[in-house]
Amino acid sequence: MSTSGSGTATVTLPTDEQICIARHFQAPPARVFRVWSTPDLVQQWWSGHHGTTTSVEMDFRVGGHWRYVIASTTGPELAFHGEYLDIVPDRKIVYTEVYEAPGSTPGDDSGAPVNTVTLEPDGDGTLLTLLVQCTSKELRDMIMSSGMEEGMQGQMDIIEELARSLA
Repeated sequence: MSTSGSGTATVTLPTDEQICIARHFQAPPARVFRVWSTPDLVQQWWSGHHGTTTSVEMDFRVGGHWRYVIASTTGPELAFHGEYLDIVPDRKIVYTEVYEAPGSTPGDDSGAPVNTVTLEPDGDGTLLTLLVQCTSKELRDMIMSSGMEEGMQGQMDIIEELARSLA
């Protein structure tokens, strides 16, 4: 388990199948939601500081699909996709997330992790909680050992900057 101080996300493992990420942002929930749900803003933060997001496709509605591609600074392009399962404006986004391994072919996404992002007013800003629900401990551990935490910390820093800059 990793923990970090103010201004960074905290990562915990509540169960064998879960990863919980929490971070306070100095911006209201509506701005953080906007950064998470607007394609041109997602394009600015999805890669963290590990490359360039080259493609953002979003059908931001329940049942809609998304796909993001990163030109990595350390290797091949990385692509992720999923489906939006629930959206409550300025409060919650629930979606699946599938990593597209290089050379893989699209398949059955039924075992995909489900991510639940909740945004709660918190003093002068927003508490974002991202709960990743995996189908097994092995999948959770694979995600944790993938470098996810370092990339996510960079993403969260950029989200903070973007949310604070919005009017």
